[in-house]
Amino acid sequence: MTAPTLTQPTLTSSQLDEISAQADALLLPSFTADDAFNIGISLRNRIRSLYPSAGAVINITLTNSDNVLFHCTTGSGVQPDNDIWVARKRKTVKRWLVSSWYMHHKMSGDEEAFKKKYVLGETAGEYAIHGGGVPVRVRGVEGVVGIVIVSGLKQNEDHQVVVEALEEFIQGQKS
Repeated sequence: MTAPTLTQPTLTSSQLDEISAQADALLLPSFTADDAFNIGISLRNRIRSLYPSAGAVINITLTNSDNVLFHCTTGSGVQPDNDIWVARKRKTVKRWLVSSWYMHHKMSGDEEAFKKKYVLGETAGEYAIHGGGVPVRVRGVEGVVGIVIVSGLKQNEDHQVVVEALEEFIQGQKS
């Protein structure tokens, strides 16, 4: 399997709509600790297959408590900084209840504009508007119940690999 070539597109309003529609389609039938483990293992296998030389961190938490349900690396090359990016992406998803990739596109990747728009001041560095943090929603449950995060690939790849793993999980539950 070869790694897909993903490019970072120029922002259009339809792209925000596409990212939003993609998120709406990611309604899981359930989200238990076992589900998180299975999603995490699937995600690790996917990354190791698509990006064999990449070191990435995978983190899955509950939203309301930040309890870690799954955390691992995909191989060597992971730096302590990856865990900082995980925390920053999680904080973005928790505050705005959308993917960090959505926020990236909403702000056209402009971190200074992001800081000003949300009056973040000195706390701006606690948030990341880079792809890889994806909210977990469950059919019939209001709100975001969990967050799946990847840090270590290109930001568009961080996002896409999570989306694909969640889509695969949903399809597997339908079988």
